[in-house]
Amino acid sequence: MSNRKLSFSPPDISELEIAEVCEALKSGWITTGPRTKLLERRLAAFIETGRTDIDCDAEENVEQYSNRVVCLNSATAAEELSLRVLGIGPGDEVIVPAYTYTASASAAAHCGAKIVFCDIMKDGDPETGLPCFDLAKLEEAITERTKAIVCVDISGIVCDYEPVYEIVERKKALFTPMESDGTPLGDLSARIQKALGRVAVVADGAHSLGGSRKVNGVWKRCGAIADFTDFSFHAVKNFTTAEGGAAVWRPVEGVSNAEIYKMFQLLSLHGQSKDALAKTKIGAWEYDIVGPWYKCNMTDIMAAIGLRQLDRYKGLIARREEIVKKYDAVCDELGIRHLNHVTENMDSSKHLYLTRFPGLTEEERNELITRLAEKGVPTNVHYKPLPMMTGYKALGWDIKDFPNAYDYYHNLITLPLHTLLSDEDVDFICESLKETLKG
Repeated sequence: MSNRKLSFSPPDISELEIAEVCEALKSGWITTGPRTKLLERRLAAFIETGRTDIDCDAEENVEQYSNRVVCLNSATAAEELSLRVLGIGPGDEVIVPAYTYTASASAAAHCGAKIVFCDIMKDGDPETGLPCFDLAKLEEAITERTKAIVCVDISGIVCDYEPVYEIVERKKALFTPMESDGTPLGDLSARIQKALGRVAVVADGAHSLGGSRKVNGVWKRCGAIADFTDFSFHAVKNFTTAEGGAAVWRPVEGVSNAEIYKMFQLLSLHGQSKDALAKTKIGAWEYDIVGPWYKCNMTDIMAAIGLRQLDRYKGLIARREEIVKKYDAVCDELGIRHLNHVTENMDSSKHLYLTRFPGLTEEERNELITRLAEKGVPTNVHYKPLPMMTGYKALGWDIKDFPNAYDYYHNLITLPLHTLLSDEDVDFICESLKETLKG
């Protein structure tokens, strides 16, 4: 079998996206504007209905799907602003799984909160294999200072949020909502905390746009399950705007979606009370700076890519599912552990294909990665647990305290999974894996 040179995760960009970007450039409006607002509405419609063909420029749909999704320049910004809207800051604690990418945790650090790592289940969730919280350890980690728990939908597999909600309900006696400091942000955050009356459940949905799970017997899409959810549209994701992301939330009793949306807009644009689009109206130049805040808005150039990606998105996920089925078959044949992307209770977005090789040491795993690369098969590791990283070790964390996270990581390899792989490429990867393991 001749070697090939494959890419691990290139973006799938068609002539449709290119044409839409050109139209945006020609329009004279390239920063946050009409395309960004349309993408927000279309994403809201997709999360609610699963449909990508709803006319979100129609008057009735503009009203229905506005103020539900905020498009930003990254998922990290989306999580950070979600935590800030939730009122999280110095003195608060945010619980994060030890097994995740840094953005899941760093957003809490940006807010001044203390990151509290928690180990994962041994070998992951029994149904899906997802490296998610050890629920007993999660419950133990909640204190009077805990304000949020970040669950991570690694690989696009949607976490089982029901037991997490049960835990925060059991622990609600420990929760004391903040008092308003009299500022617009402080007042909104205080009302949200009082309405929740418990620790907030936040989803790092960077991988899981389009994923869904049964909640109390009803199918719901990622974005409609956790209190707040952040999505990533980075170049390597299923759905891309080159960079970018979005924040989504469930309705909060006594707080309008419009209020929450407006605060995200303020936080993402220097605290400026009018964006560039609003200031184009006749005589509407004047604005206020409500707070000395941040700059992380999405541009219309990015949104142009996203609009056409969304047109194609269901087909992109369907292609990923075809590849997953082929990988499942060869991994089952070879005795390789893998995630279950489709179960009776969950349907993932099929973002990553994580495999674990029983019996391999970390050094042997690394050698396998090298040998596959020599054949032209690029692989990766998702992820090295955060307590192993310099920045988090400096905060006092030690991987020895998270044995399940290390055990999950040390023999893990991620196979290429993207829509530019041909059937022949996938067959080549499978055969290369067989040959390399024989060797």
